[in-house]
Amino acid sequence: MNVEVTALPGIGVRKDFVLASGRRIGVISHRDGRTDLIVSKPDDPDACAASLPLSTEEAAVLSNLLGAPQLVAQLEEEHRDLPGIRTKQLYLKEDSRFDGRTLGDTAMRTRTGVSIVAVMRAGQVNPSPKPGFLLTSGDLLVAVGTAEGLDAAAKLLASG
Repeated sequence: MNVEVTALPGIGVRKDFVLASGRRIGVISHRDGRTDLIVSKPDDPDACAASLPLSTEEAAVLSNLLGAPQLVAQLEEEHRDLPGIRTKQLYLKEDSRFDGRTLGDTAMRTRTGVSIVAVMRAGQVNPSPKPGFLLTSGDLLVAVGTAEGLDAAAKLLASG
């Protein structure tokens, strides 16, 4: 997929690509740090049909929503021949007692038998996080384990 990068003098940078439908979708990164999600009109790929301003947190959540499923699907494919092994996304909510604490503080593997193989944050994948990795609300933890272990891991993150 070809991502086009276009300088917008006095504004920032537009990064977009063409969908199979012919429409363009992308983001404008403003010089002041703002981000807009943009979608072209169906009949004119150079004209904007919608522009949605996103806060930094909204942009991070959207990128996690788009990126994590692909990572999980890849891991599921790789574990397809291993009976009983599952992969799941675990969302760290704002009110989690682990917000601002390390992955090691969860004692996830000891308490549930589940391994955290990656953490998605602000569209970035942090693979194989170490016990000292600092967790932040909004993180998507990619976990591997049994169905029972994954259920226990979700409860652990939700209630501590």
